[in-house]
Amino acid sequence: MSSDNGSMPTILVLGIGNTVMSDDGVGVKVVQLLQDEYRFPDHVEVLDGGTLGLDLLPKLEGISHLIMVDAVETGDKPGTCVRLSGEDLPIALETKISPHQMGLKDLLAVARLLDHAPDEMTLIGVQPGSIEMSCELTPAVASQVEAMKGAVLRELEALGVAAVRG
Repeated sequence: MSSDNGSMPTILVLGIGNTVMSDDGVGVKVVQLLQDEYRFPDHVEVLDGGTLGLDLLPKLEGISHLIMVDAVETGDKPGTCVRLSGEDLPIALETKISPHQMGLKDLLAVARLLDHAPDEMTLIGVQPGSIEMSCELTPAVASQVEAMKGAVLRELEALGVAAVRG
């Protein structure tokens, strides 16, 4: 059920990760904060994708812009934030740091095959310090949650979306 919103891009902000694997859950935590603290226009969906992998495929249909928030292996020191898009994205997804990342790579590959791939994709990521079993983020990554939230809001702003506190 798609709505005709003219030339307005349809945007999905997708937090990915496993909240019981320490820093792997950072994407979910950032998205949960965005859901709790802001309201978004109807053409923007902010979704906790958890570890759903290919189950998220229907959510990509009709999406023009996908902003993913996740822990990503960059080789930098823990807590280092990155913004990846375009050609850099597939390279980042090649390095699997957790079980769900294979799901994300597969999800985007299948979306391309079905011609559901978003026109624009951006990953707001952070180098994890630990993906051991724990519900807590490491201090290095926890200290970046606000910065990652701000990065998502800036991406949305660049697309003409004003998030409203509340």
